[in-house]
Amino acid sequence: MAVSSDVVKELRERTGISVMQCKAALEEAGGDMDKALMLLRKKGSAIADKKGDRSLGAGALAAYVHANKKIAAVVELQSETDFVAKNEDFIKLAYELALQVAASSPLYLTRADVPAEEMDKIKAMYVADVEGKPENLKETILAGKIDSYMKGIVFYEQLYIKDDSLTIKQLIDNAVQKFGERIEVGSFRRFVTK
Repeated sequence: MAVSSDVVKELRERTGISVMQCKAALEEAGGDMDKALMLLRKKGSAIADKKGDRSLGAGALAAYVHANKKIAAVVELQSETDFVAKNEDFIKLAYELALQVAASSPLYLTRADVPAEEMDKIKAMYVADVEGKPENLKETILAGKIDSYMKGIVFYEQLYIKDDSLTIKQLIDNAVQKFGERIEVGSFRRFVTK
């Protein structure tokens, strides 16, 4: 299916991904913008997985200070090369991630970073909620409650505050697709004063 250049341009402006990738996604989606966005996210995740073993040799720090001057956050965003780390869009992404940290106060970067004893406490917190439920549904309900809780404390699982159709992990995967390099949050820190 032929896709108009205006539609390709709109998708490119929304995602920042190359014109060729946007055009291919739109053609595969039959011109449907929402389907094309989903295809690009899926491909972005696959691309990020392929680049997962590359070394990170560069990066940028970004800080966000809230207007009340009582909350701040710093994020270290890592990339493979200085070429990407110095890119204006990469620096903007680091800033957006710092804003997210300030607004949502995550405790851990990934679920793997949550200590086992903390996971046990979280699970114990919800065990009573599944009492009396059918046996075949208990594990599913418990897993759902734990997943929901994790979205509040695990940075990569949080919904992006400026677009709740994306998780932070998907936002970073989109950047990997855009820049063609492995990108990860190295560390983050949130500060609050009285």
